[in-house]
Amino acid sequence: MVNIDITKQLQGASGDMNLDVKLHIKQGEFVALSGKSGSGKTTLLRILAGLEQASGEISVDEKIWLDRKNNLAPQQREIGFVFQDYALFENMSVEENLLFVNKDKTLAEHLLEVTELTELKNRLPHKLSGGQKQRVALCRSLMNRPKILLLDEPLSALDPAMRTKLQNEILTLHKEFNITTIMVSHDPSEIYRLSSRVIVLNEGKVINDGSPKEILLKTTGSAKFSFDGELLDIIKVDVINIAIISIGQQLVEVVVSDEEIKNLTIGQAINVSTKAFTPIIKA
Repeated sequence: MVNIDITKQLQGASGDMNLDVKLHIKQGEFVALSGKSGSGKTTLLRILAGLEQASGEISVDEKIWLDRKNNLAPQQREIGFVFQDYALFENMSVEENLLFVNKDKTLAEHLLEVTELTELKNRLPHKLSGGQKQRVALCRSLMNRPKILLLDEPLSALDPAMRTKLQNEILTLHKEFNITTIMVSHDPSEIYRLSSRVIVLNEGKVINDGSPKEILLKTTGSAKFSFDGELLDIIKVDVINIAIISIGQQLVEVVVSDEEIKNLTIGQAINVSTKAFTPIIKA
């Protein structure tokens, strides 16, 4: 269990604001932090990591990380942090970057295998693509088997195909290591695919907290429309099939027939159109 009750004065987009967050996060949850830029999401991650000061209390499994008397250093906090800019050691190979954190070569080899980096283990970072560098950063963050994994928009600079691939790898490792993961993201499809809980910040305050479907799902009216989107999920509700689709920055629900499902695959690009009240979904 992660208990957070902190405050910190910040300079927000519209002037001074007070980051004031009180949260309880269960072991093994995958939490997405969402909200406008400048609302305090990254600062909250950095406070959890011990990279920024704050007032209040943070405890993990009843161990005090922060209170009036204690403020554990980052290396004592059992966290893994994946930054947007990779932060790799440029003079070390892929494998050396991992072993610098922990000399457990068996673990390093396993992580490289899961993320399909084994054949690149002797390469230097400047010879890697952006997606490959981000996979190395992810592997390195897990080398100490952290209790909490912090992800600060780690996939924002990648193309859609690579983002989807790394999302799957992140979810695989999250489940395998049973880590509590906290991720900053602005991408609704990424949040829906990865997280079990979404926390929305606005001007330093929690304004919404719930499941991805509760927080993100938006419905449209009966006007005619035609949109391109990505099929995220198909769920069964009683006898009805419901497709969850990412369209722009929104998620929508569309009822689909058993016949339509036969031609649909999770993750594929689709077109959603309607005349009057009956949407038509085509791959």
